[in-house]
Amino acid sequence: MNYPRLNYIIAFLLAFLAIPNLQAQSISKINSQKEARIDSIFSQWNKPDTPGATLALVHNGEVVFSKGYGNANLEYSIPNTPSTVFHIASISKQFTVFAVLLLEKDGLINLDDDIRKYIPEVPDFGHTITLRHLANHTSGLRDQWNLLTMAGWRMDDVITKEHVMKLVSKQKELNFEPGEEYVYCNTGFTLLAEVVERVSGKTFAQFTAERIFKPLGMKSTLFYDDHERIVKNRAYSYKPHPEGFKKSVLSYANVGATSLFTTVEDLSLWVLNFKNPKVGDKALIEKMNTEATLNNGEKFGGALGQMVNPHNGLFQIHHGGADAGFRTYLGRFPEEDFAVIVFSNDASFVSQRTALQVTDIYLEETIAQQQAENPSQQENPDMDNQKLERFVGEYELENMGIFTVGQDKNGIYARPAGLGRSHLRALSEMEFKVEGEDATIRFIADGNNEISRLEIQQPNKVLKASRRLDFDPKSVILKDFTGTFYSEELSTEYQLTIVDNQLVAKHARNSDIVLKPIKKDTFEGDKFFFREVVFTRDVNNQIKEYKVSNGRVRNLKFNKVGN
Repeated sequence: MNYPRLNYIIAFLLAFLAIPNLQAQSISKINSQKEARIDSIFSQWNKPDTPGATLALVHNGEVVFSKGYGNANLEYSIPNTPSTVFHIASISKQFTVFAVLLLEKDGLINLDDDIRKYIPEVPDFGHTITLRHLANHTSGLRDQWNLLTMAGWRMDDVITKEHVMKLVSKQKELNFEPGEEYVYCNTGFTLLAEVVERVSGKTFAQFTAERIFKPLGMKSTLFYDDHERIVKNRAYSYKPHPEGFKKSVLSYANVGATSLFTTVEDLSLWVLNFKNPKVGDKALIEKMNTEATLNNGEKFGGALGQMVNPHNGLFQIHHGGADAGFRTYLGRFPEEDFAVIVFSNDASFVSQRTALQVTDIYLEETIAQQQAENPSQQENPDMDNQKLERFVGEYELENMGIFTVGQDKNGIYARPAGLGRSHLRALSEMEFKVEGEDATIRFIADGNNEISRLEIQQPNKVLKASRRLDFDPKSVILKDFTGTFYSEELSTEYQLTIVDNQLVAKHARNSDIVLKPIKKDTFEGDKFFFREVVFTRDVNNQIKEYKVSNGRVRNLKFNKVGN
């Protein structure tokens, strides 16, 4: 007799039993105490109903620990494992640089070539922008993501290379002269990937697969240039929600700045290539790892597609990534022959902090020795509330809005525009550590010993802010600033109108932006991409235009075209 249902069940069970035990792929060559401490770091992401993370540690030429936590897919309860494929966001940039360096090694291009030699659609800004400028974030180009958001795009839209290239071709100004400053810029890496395509005659995905991934045995790695492509064993990203989690959708179809798909297992093979190159050579690796300099000769903690700065006294080359709900980090410690790789698919996950917590456990003996030999500056125990009051106030960060220093029962805290507060721990009478961040704040007094400005010192840059002078927002006549404003560079317009006694910028796609007056003809927006808005008047004292800045975009012009 024929038993179709029974045959189906038997076939299903045989197929299920044939599925490999993915959890068994985990590796642990460290002592059980350290493993338990590392596991505890990931405990909140290692539950049946949460997204999670994957981790790999590479030491002395081998993977000594790898593990998955939580879920790669919440809808089907598929667990994360070291073989789970993640979108790793900006860690992609070092692969883009590597591809460019391979072409340079082939004698086909030079890092100091003008980008317009290969992509004439890039406007002539009156200054030469080299491939090197693009690779170390000193080009002065405006950032593609900030521009797209200002133009009304959502980051979960389908965004292709063509969209980005059209946007770049319409730009009329740079943020600064190439080589003068370091400002993180994704646009440069989209252009570098395009250079690789035009010079090699292959898609960027094809070139990197043939020249990097296949030779290194990175079998689960690819540049994802087609948002409809199916990738087996991939993780999906999520964001916290009062009811649990929601999907954080990513539909990128552009590569270079982002969109590398890989696993912690495969990225371990990439790490090993830095010490004993199978692809490229030691000269190429050394060029990639060397700190870049500005036109004035100063270093700023950036290399080609990577960042260079210490952690707990140990030399580190690193990069992180964040797109949608993906949070990633690769930190290499060449002198210890160690690397930490962390991927997560939870938007609330802080990848750098977590990766360095793991590093502190694994390398605790080395770090303890380093700190004993070079004791760090101790916190000042004498900073009472009265002494702290002098720092409280609002400070103007150029192109980035108001930076607030406040005080509560725990001391003083810092709150950048649009972000949460971080408490400050005194290192000296004028310098403070920002808790939870790799940053310090140094306050500076004027000739009357009054605090007049501050400097925020981060591993890769210094931000300066002047104390804001008293300003009465009620003195502003909001009606002066109303009307329709259009940007040729973004092909978009905003209607500025008064709502509930506030100036509001309205757009066909973006949510309303409340503009708060902070000084004469200058407003601060409550959205990150409209952080500072400066209006200009004509000879009749009428508003004729405004310029928007947001850190990675400066002075983007909107002309008044109607009332």
